[in-house]
Order: sequence, then structure tokens, then C-alpha cells
Amino acid sequence: MRILYRLRQFWHTLTSNTISPVSAQVLALLSPQQKALFDQLQPAEKSHALDMARKLMEQGEVQSDLLVAAMLHDIGKLHYSLHPIERAMVVMVKAVSPSLAARVGRLPEGGWENVPWWRRAFVVADHHAAWGAELARQSGVSPLAEILIREHHHSTSPAVNGIEDSLLHKLWLVDNES
Repeated sequence: MRILYRLRQFWHTLTSNTISPVSAQVLALLSPQQKALFDQLQPAEKSHALDMARKLMEQGEVQSDLLVAAMLHDIGKLHYSLHPIERAMVVMVKAVSPSLAARVGRLPEGGWENVPWWRRAFVVADHHAAWGAELARQSGVSPLAEILIREHHHSTSPAVNGIEDSLLHKLWLVDNES
């Protein structure tokens, strides 16, 4: 069932069109440096981020740090542009064997330069949140938006509490349904 959902998601990203009024409103929250990072994302990642922000706004969310995090949560993928085949491979392996995907996604000693080509997509999937949080911090996001980006693959995290935990959970929910 999750595989069918991912196939629909993939088709949506290929066929989705341009900027809606809601998207323009959310893009206006980004500084020029943050917008420049967003603009470097692949079309599928842009579409996914805009869809997340739209869903949050439809739920009544106006918290700017949450919306900025939704827009920039995948900028760590700028480290290595994933081909749609690589993205599909990661999704399929995670669906069949999450533990295998996690093992293959570990960054080896010596860093990125020592990652074999066939493991790069898994390493990006595993590390893009931390890489993205660092890029976001450098672009001037708030400390809260940085934390939300760093932790966006977790429904809750010991790194956040109170309202921050609620925002993280909302981000996680829309990321997993978008």
C-alpha cells in the first residue's frame, strides 16, 4: 500500500504545475538567501515542499518557523542531486528492509569522498536533514526552524519540547503524507 502511495506521489511531482497564491505567500517568508537555496532544489523537491506548506496553511498554521522549515526541510539534498531512479530505489529498499537502508546509508569514516556511487542516494537520504539544517542556519533561519529541519524525520525528538515538539510533529505528519 505504501508503494502505491509513493508511486502516486512520484506521478504528482512529475505532473504538478507552478506557483499558487498560497505558494507565493509562503515563498515570501524566505529571505533572498533562503529563496536561493529553495530555487536550487529539484522540481520534485520544490513541489513536495510547496505541497507541505499548503497543507499546513490549510490546517490553519501561520507559524513562520514551521512554514519556513517546510519549505527548506530537504535542502540538504543539494549535497548530491538524486536521480528519480535513485530516489525510487531508496524508497523501495526502505519499504522492504529499513535496516538495510540504514546500514547502507551510514556515512563511512573519511566522509562523503569515501562513499561508493551505489550508496550515495542512501547516504543522502540518511544525512540530508543534518546537512540541510546547517545550510539553513547559514542562510539565517531561526534556531527553531533549524531544529525543525534537523529533526524532520522524527515525529518527536528529545531536541525539542513543548510547542516545538508540537510543531515538529506537524512537520513530520505533512512530510509523510505529501
